[in-house]
Amino acid sequence: MSADRDRTPSPRVDVCVIGAGPAGALIAERLADRGHEVVVLEAGREFDFDSRIDRMERSIRPAHGGLSVWEMGGERDAYSSTGEWFYPLNTARVKGVGGSTLHWQGMVMRLHESDFETDSRFGVGDDWPIEYADLKPYYAEGEKVLGVAGASDNPFAPPRDEPHPMPAFEPSYSDSLFAEACENLGVTMHSVPNARNSESYDGDSQCVGYGTCKPVCPSGAKYDATRTIDDAREAGARVIDRVPVQRLHHDDAGETVTAAEYVTPDGTTHRQEAREFVVACGGVETPRLLLLSESSAYPDGLANSSGLVGRYFMDHLFAGTGGVLDERTRQKHVGFLTSGTHQFYDDPTVGTEQGIPAADADRAEMTPMKLEFFNYAGPSPVEMALDGETWGDDLLGELREGYGNSIAMGGLVGQRPRKDSYIGLDPSTTDDHGNPVPEVHWRVDDATERAIRRANDIQRTILEALGAEITWQVGPEDTGPAYHHMGTTRMGTDPTESVVSPRLRTHDLDNCWIAGSSVFVTSGAMNPTLTIAALALKAADHIDDAL
Repeated sequence: MSADRDRTPSPRVDVCVIGAGPAGALIAERLADRGHEVVVLEAGREFDFDSRIDRMERSIRPAHGGLSVWEMGGERDAYSSTGEWFYPLNTARVKGVGGSTLHWQGMVMRLHESDFETDSRFGVGDDWPIEYADLKPYYAEGEKVLGVAGASDNPFAPPRDEPHPMPAFEPSYSDSLFAEACENLGVTMHSVPNARNSESYDGDSQCVGYGTCKPVCPSGAKYDATRTIDDAREAGARVIDRVPVQRLHHDDAGETVTAAEYVTPDGTTHRQEAREFVVACGGVETPRLLLLSESSAYPDGLANSSGLVGRYFMDHLFAGTGGVLDERTRQKHVGFLTSGTHQFYDDPTVGTEQGIPAADADRAEMTPMKLEFFNYAGPSPVEMALDGETWGDDLLGELREGYGNSIAMGGLVGQRPRKDSYIGLDPSTTDDHGNPVPEVHWRVDDATERAIRRANDIQRTILEALGAEITWQVGPEDTGPAYHHMGTTRMGTDPTESVVSPRLRTHDLDNCWIAGSSVFVTSGAMNPTLTIAALALKAADHIDDAL
């Protein structure tokens, strides 16, 4: 749909936004709506909404690889992994208008107040230069923009002033099976806020239950940033796809960015000039672009006088336990989570009175966790049918006999910021434009591993109380990332210890701003998109003031 689009630069604009994921989209829409001239440059393509049914079908057919759903892979998306743990970067990336929200799970929680104060409260990590209270109004606004369905039933969540925009989804049938066991153990279940429509919202239909939320929502009931890009266009923003930015140029003094250099599909190089520049390329491509933009004034990369661009790379780690029951659980009927618990978030002593095993460390030696009650454990009937070797009545019999009694819990565990986990450049491998590919050097610390073991112990206790036969567990030895890239251009007040200020402007350049999870100081254990949205809206206000 975008092959014939004009990709020549606009005359010098007010704002050039690099990246059309949620952060870039929200900033572009906010500033365009306030009358500023905005151009958005996106490396990937703009996907036709009508292609989503085909992409859904592709995602559930074993003949197609997962990367093909959103056209990832190849020389364009090459990377290297050099850390102690292999990092499968492309497993959950999307380059395109909408970014990672094209295939995300859609869970949207606010960080806990303690996540902003880990040093003050627990003596570990670093405090953010802002407090939860500073983001509280932006969290509320972000929930409205994303269209969040939720309930104020989580006693462990930070305070809020107003209800969610839509009512929460009803608990799934398998949630009801967990409820009695959790009540007997003293475990509090509560709803999970979702950026999907529990009812018609802002012109979009309610969820119709395809169940393929990740990697594609065919109906559009789950939020993705193409909605906000459409609003930005309506407000006057110009969006150009398939124009990967190669580097940023600055003035002779090294105080302001002057242009973003990008390449069009036909190989032509252009320069987009602007008064203000926003880098919103995610936790990997944002530091990569800054490192590629080295100059005599910034020999170690643009905005990198601190030497911390790319450093403190964090992710969330998965912890899971599953098994089977002697009854139907109706798993795979819902493609998203409806219940979880934050009861054990940052207190390792919780639950011991009710029989939950005690943690093997105190809070200073562990990272935060959230636990979830899965609605999609075990194989789906579609997977069983497509992978099976029988047909007709024999296949139907196998499905009736073998499907529907799986049960599981999952969870995310936070990762402590470490300077020796980083995103760098690998000059030994280049992309389709001859640039060094991102190098992911990932380490998982002992505190995170202890938290994963604690999560596994709680999950096993709940499932055994439910009467389940445990058949699998994902723990510290075989876990993997949630693909939430955080921390690589961290926020702070000291220019020698951070890359951006609390206003999200780089310390080194007066007109260069960074939006997205790369500015996170700590990871918490919450899916990051709502915090990304809140910070983007905050940044947009500061950029508006600067203009």
